[in-house]
Amino acid sequence: EAKGMLALMLYAEARRAARRDPRGAYVPLEQQDVSLWDDSQIALAERLLHEANAGGPTGRYQLEAAIQSAHAARRITGTANWDVGVKLYDHLLALTRSPVVMLNRAVALAEIEGPAAALDVLAPLAEDKRMAGYQPYWAARGHLLARAGHRVDAAEAFRVAIGLTTDEAVRSYLQGQLGKLSDD
Repeated sequence: EAKGMLALMLYAEARRAARRDPRGAYVPLEQQDVSLWDDSQIALAERLLHEANAGGPTGRYQLEAAIQSAHAARRITGTANWDVGVKLYDHLLALTRSPVVMLNRAVALAEIEGPAAALDVLAPLAEDKRMAGYQPYWAARGHLLARAGHRVDAAEAFRVAIGLTTDEAVRSYLQGQLGKLSDD
């Protein structure tokens, strides 16, 4: 698990340069310039993940690192690996029963089956009190609702996400997403 955790940290660090544009604006994962991802950190993370997988039973950090590995594969193939991500999230969800994992799985599922399927998966989270103050839930909900054409509900979710955001670059990004709803 220690190697899995280190691999997870390296995957995250490898994308640091792509998370903000030259002006400091937030860039979501799916829009990041993969040429800015650090190949050496990704290679080290991949090696550590393989060692962790060979060394014993798979745990939470190995699964989380494997999900990041699926994202990093886009650097090599040019194609997102959402189907692999959903399968890995299924294993992680079975292990943890985490609402955050359920949220992340729904976001990945939307890339395969569309926003309506993802919103169905998210529906039970609306009753989870932990999500009320969890900004990524509201941001993801806003994106999914917007993609599904539910502009009023999307705007409400984006407003909540904006109110919960402490990062000015993320706030600006979310305000831009809210603005797009009125521009359409």
